[in-house]
Amino acid sequence: MKPATWNRNRAAVGSWLAWCADKKNWATPALPATVERQRENNDDTQAVSRSRIDRLCRRRDVPLREKTLWRMRYESASRTSAVLALNIQDLGLPNKQAKITTKGGDIMWITWGTDTAHLLPRLIAGRERGPLFLSEHRPGSYRRATTDLRDICPETGRVRLGYDRARVLLAHYGDGLRLHQLRHSSATHLGEANVIMAKTGYKSLRSVQRYVKPGLAAVHQATETLSSPRRRG
Repeated sequence: MKPATWNRNRAAVGSWLAWCADKKNWATPALPATVERQRENNDDTQAVSRSRIDRLCRRRDVPLREKTLWRMRYESASRTSAVLALNIQDLGLPNKQAKITTKGGDIMWITWGTDTAHLLPRLIAGRERGPLFLSEHRPGSYRRATTDLRDICPETGRVRLGYDRARVLLAHYGDGLRLHQLRHSSATHLGEANVIMAKTGYKSLRSVQRYVKPGLAAVHQATETLSSPRRRG
């Protein structure tokens, strides 16, 4: 078990035991002394530079589908599974946004920037329904019969692009780059643009959370900072 997972589970169990003792007055055991927090090593290589992402997405040997997926993944800062689950009818192209279902089941908006907006019409190529990101080829009869109809494009017969294939392609073209690094990089670059802690002098993120409740318009504006300079102009 990774240290971060161990520490998260330890904290959850400790909080639950404390709640049982304080709120319910139940006789509960304490966490054993041997159950200590584990050291978490920071990995500062997770985030990559904007210029590296921009260069990768401009390469002529990279297919349009991959360019669009990586741009949207980076600009939306969304989970790969949520982006791959998008259907064309989910997209609000004029507003550069779409509704997704989060890992916990909540519904939220994701937004993308100008670079993704320029690529999407070419990727969709006139299609009106079905998965946004499709496999390269039509599946065989067996796979087609065992695939959910919602994951098959009614116009092309191709199926929804899978996570494993998307992961392999990014590693191939991106010299080992991982899908999670696009989301990590997006969050890092957005954080660099937000100087509220430096301006207010607060030392804790909890202290500034009450001020950080951006509306959708502010999210769109922040998203544009992730677009390449030639598009933002």
